Amino acid sequence: MPARLCGMVDWLRFTREAPELAATVRARFTAEKSHVLATLRRDGSPRVSGTEVDFSGSELMIGSMLDAMKARDLRRDGRCAIHAFPSANGDAKVAGVAIELTDPREIEAVQGNADPCHLFRLDLSEAVLTAVEGNALVVTVWRPGESVVRFERPDNGPAVRVNTGPAANR
Repeated sequence: MPARLCGMVDWLRFTREAPELAATVRARFTAEKSHVLATLRRDGSPRVSGTEVDFSGSELMIGSMLDAMKARDLRRDGRCAIHAFPSANGDAKVAGVAIELTDPREIEAVQGNADPCHLFRLDLSEAVLTAVEGNALVVTVWRPGESVVRFERPDNGPAVRVNTGPAANR
């Protein structure tokens, strides 16, 4: 699998392309410590694990105890999704490819002198925020280089797609 399948899409690019959405999604991930990580098992079926995330510079980082199953999954196939702990303020999810950091200096810069662990940075392919606004379920979606799209579903009726701006510059 190529090391940078998603094309080096870090949190900074997300922030530049969709600043309001990025701020809200980040707030959801920093509001609680524990989140849910979905990885792929060797047979392709999903595995769900608890995880913590950290923002380091322009990167969203995922940590794991040494040799944990989620780390084995991510080392084999980095595709994953992380669901922030849900709240009344919105339900945030990000997806992408986790890339393991292997340079000890880079790991120490993020972790300090913590116990040995696996450390991954997430190359983003999507961010989604789901919230209730008044009588409508609202889903806001960002993908690299595309317009932010908002789906509104008022009164439990059909969903309506609303583009929120011009396509982002690459």
